[in-house]
Amino acid sequence: MILFRQLFDEATWTLTYLLADPRTREAVIIDPVLEQVERDLAVIREMGVTLRYILETHVHADHVTGGGSLRKALGAQFVAGQGTGLSCTDVLLGDGDTLAFGDEVIHAIATPGHTNGCMSYRWRDRLFTGDTLLIDACGRTDFQEGSAERLYDSLQKLLSYPDETLVFPGHDYNGRRVSTIGQEKGINPYIVGLDRAAFVAKMNALELPRPRRIDIAVPANKRCGETS
Repeated sequence: MILFRQLFDEATWTLTYLLADPRTREAVIIDPVLEQVERDLAVIREMGVTLRYILETHVHADHVTGGGSLRKALGAQFVAGQGTGLSCTDVLLGDGDTLAFGDEVIHAIATPGHTNGCMSYRWRDRLFTGDTLLIDACGRTDFQEGSAERLYDSLQKLLSYPDETLVFPGHDYNGRRVSTIGQEKGINPYIVGLDRAAFVAKMNALELPRPRRIDIAVPANKRCGETS
């Protein structure tokens, strides 16, 4: 048995994930969105689970996390990667650290490059890759501590997992919800045929608009989304 929900915020194309242990009903949520806190609380009640941890994949530039509000409402612990340097968290994870919720274990994988503090998470047969590895894409590296060199190395770390490993990204802008490591190795244009130098050149040549909500989202997320 598996207790798993994938949720979507249409305004920011953000994917949020709720995972729970079927025996103890302890749960974790990954990358909640502030405007969707009531939805998330309703899903938690509907599933009959107790939220133990709120996991962030990084300090987001496109939305404000709902983690602070969920922590206040439910008493769950706020978790992020050590590279974020956040002082508002309850737990800062390093590469290879684990968290237990009931009989389940989630594994932290440091994947910097999009930002210094990017963390991916492995649970069972799936990876939650945040903005590091997207479906047919990857995170940008042109702002907020971005480094194409570090992102390339982080992608190689994720691509070392078995081909059948499921990939659940932090965003998708084309209606897709899940991929696999094998699929990304086969068709992702930011991976196929690119060595480190070619990847860096491709990333450095991108001309993307500045994130619309960055001036609101980043300061708020450095406070763990606390609104008061």
